Amino acid sequence: AESLHSSIGLLGISAGSLLLAVRFYSLPRAAPLIPSTALGALLLILSALLAYAGLRRSLRNASLFLSLCLTISVFWCGYGVVFILGGQGVLNDAGEFRNALVPGLVTFTLALLIIAVVGFLCREVILAMIASAVSLASAHEVAMHYSTAFVSSAVACNYMIVCLVGGYFALGRILYFLTKEKMALPGTDLAKKKTHEQIQSTSGSVNHFAVTGLILNMLSASVFGCRLLGVTGKLFIGQVPWLWAAGIYQIGICILSYRAMDVLMATFFGFTSILKFAGGYCLLYPIWQPEEPSFPTPFLVVFSILFAVLALFLSLKSPVDSLYLLFYVAYCIALACRPKGFFEGGPQGVDVAIFVASALMTLIHLYNAKASAKIPTGKGAVKALIARSSFLKLREGADLHAPYLGYSKYADAEVLGYACSVLASFAITMTGDSQAPLAIVVIPWVVVAGGILKLLGGSVAFARGKTLESSAFILYAVMWIIWGLTRYGGLYGTTRSFHAAVGIVAFMLFNGFIVFCTLFLNIAWFFYSLTFLLIAVSFLLDAIHALPAGYDIAATLIFGLVSFYCFLSALFNTIFEGSCLPMGRPIVQLSGVGGGMTKCLHLPARKASSVKRIADILKDGGTCGIPTDTVYVLVAACNRPDAVEKAHQSKRQAQDRPMSLWISSLKQLEPAKHLFTPLLWDFMEAAWPSPISLVVPRGEWVDFLGMKDSAKYVGTPQSIAIRIPDCSVTTHLIDLVGPIAVTSANPTGEADTTHHNQVYAKLGDKVDAVLCDGPSPENIASTVVDCTKIDSGNIGFFRVGIIPKSQVKLILILFLLL
Repeated sequence: AESLHSSIGLLGISAGSLLLAVRFYSLPRAAPLIPSTALGALLLILSALLAYAGLRRSLRNASLFLSLCLTISVFWCGYGVVFILGGQGVLNDAGEFRNALVPGLVTFTLALLIIAVVGFLCREVILAMIASAVSLASAHEVAMHYSTAFVSSAVACNYMIVCLVGGYFALGRILYFLTKEKMALPGTDLAKKKTHEQIQSTSGSVNHFAVTGLILNMLSASVFGCRLLGVTGKLFIGQVPWLWAAGIYQIGICILSYRAMDVLMATFFGFTSILKFAGGYCLLYPIWQPEEPSFPTPFLVVFSILFAVLALFLSLKSPVDSLYLLFYVAYCIALACRPKGFFEGGPQGVDVAIFVASALMTLIHLYNAKASAKIPTGKGAVKALIARSSFLKLREGADLHAPYLGYSKYADAEVLGYACSVLASFAITMTGDSQAPLAIVVIPWVVVAGGILKLLGGSVAFARGKTLESSAFILYAVMWIIWGLTRYGGLYGTTRSFHAAVGIVAFMLFNGFIVFCTLFLNIAWFFYSLTFLLIAVSFLLDAIHALPAGYDIAATLIFGLVSFYCFLSALFNTIFEGSCLPMGRPIVQLSGVGGGMTKCLHLPARKASSVKRIADILKDGGTCGIPTDTVYVLVAACNRPDAVEKAHQSKRQAQDRPMSLWISSLKQLEPAKHLFTPLLWDFMEAAWPSPISLVVPRGEWVDFLGMKDSAKYVGTPQSIAIRIPDCSVTTHLIDLVGPIAVTSANPTGEADTTHHNQVYAKLGDKVDAVLCDGPSPENIASTVVDCTKIDSGNIGFFRVGIIPKSQVKLILILFLLL
């Protein structure tokens, strides 16, 4: 698969380069061989293919290949849309076509040159040659647009180099497969590079997606910087594809950064995506509004504060990255100082600085991700100062991003969710003009920040087991999107709609239910959801044309300040141990649920390290919920009587439903084989491993298992239920711990537990850890067979579970006949 995705990626680059080579070779003709619209559509398809290949290959920590594929994917995405606009006549002349293309070409000339330099330094020759050839092609195309001395054939020659190098790589991979990995052309053997990258990746968490995010910042800055420097003549709709392609990919990088467990950079990329979408919106603005747009100043001031706070926390990880974020603080201030924002010279000057800084940061991040010798970034300098403080202690270790319930491949995105609440609320401080609803730029701030990114935060929260928080984020996101478009997009005109008011009341009822639920969560979430009602009331009053003057500002200040506190608290909880800004305790405590205050370890069952950790907890006297071949069960080590007693009491074990005994194989009973009758022993051999529990007479054989004082909690004075589960994870755990005492993972009398999240939901903080394996393979418990009278040829059934009576009796009949 690793080789396949590399081949797909480079062949996709070769295919796109061939299309562009044909295009530029035929450019002097009256009609190019490939029409602009068709070329644009093909480039969009190839950009999607490259993004897929790069992301799939990223699972192997191929940072340079990932950066190359995603960079060219963004390039061809924006490039293709510009070609489509040209083919459809939206770009009227050659001057507009040049103004649309040049900002992207300038960006990717430099970005691909950086990738090429790092590739040559790190001996990734194939990737470096491709990057340098595409970079030269872009540079020649820029020169071609400004000087007739440069002909289009020079651009085509560079793209042909890409085709040849890509074909060489494809031939090398085919030869590698045909010779069964015995022969490889120079530069095409990926196996040698894999070992170094895997060793490097285990030495520390590296966000390989940050490089692409920085290149996207270069792209958006280039659009406005080129206008200030006179490289392009104007800002117009033709440059929107670059800005919105950067915004869409930036949201993807934000998600992938959460997957890389980099909360701070993921939040930063989420912030910058908002600016990219807003910039594109402002360039589209002249289509429906003759005046240039103005900005709600409080929003941009708050945005600069959020960037500054994020920069402060990022300094703990990397002071250089923190300084880079200060450019965006300056950018938001520059936008706030100019009523026309993106169209003024001040913000465009900061864009030029961001372009240069982003290029430098791209080089640093890409080189440090690949090379053994690092460019110093001050990493650990601030961390060393924090280590001397007794007041603050950094969170580190394997549990840094451990989810609250369940297990997740993503870090917590609540920081971004709270920040988006702050931004969306302050965006509505300026009431829209009913006669010109689009006169103030509010829609991108509300729809992107309050809607799209909050949906992202809700999705990640759901993946991490935070069902209530996820529901609230998603509900608020839908509310901001619908109302932002309705109120500030002029969709209902001057006549306020009764139907809009009914819809808002419905949202308020849903939010009332969330407010009630947050009583059992914590104080901060209670006030967060409660104060959102103020925003909803604002929407309702505006819908019925009864909004008092100043109410928007008052509601914004209250909800914004509560959201900002939650934002700071989430940041502190992400970075430091022991929250300096606590979220508070639940207002109402529920007995038996743990009240949401205790974090129970939830470890993925697919990892051997998780099973070992559960085994260590059991050996230390803990109780754990584990998956089996049927439903989830609560277990304790038999040689720890205190743990068995704890498990017995935690679920209020009924006397008529005693705990059972599980072993991993009959070898554990081998020393006591002489204490079992031959028929019973043979029957156990035939029945196990399976979801069949056998109730056997209690005897001296119990002493051979080292149960000691815990024996009184297992079984009855006359008998014990014993089983070997047909589940590799469970039997491996028993091999590590020894025989375990088992009971169902739910209070007596309740339904069986069929998902790892239900274990904590039913037993609360009375369970020390849960081994997570998702939904149970079966929703029915095991069959319990009475074997106390098996020597007389009779068996009974205490419970008929997943294995029917007929199947159990058939096993016995076969042995009796034999």
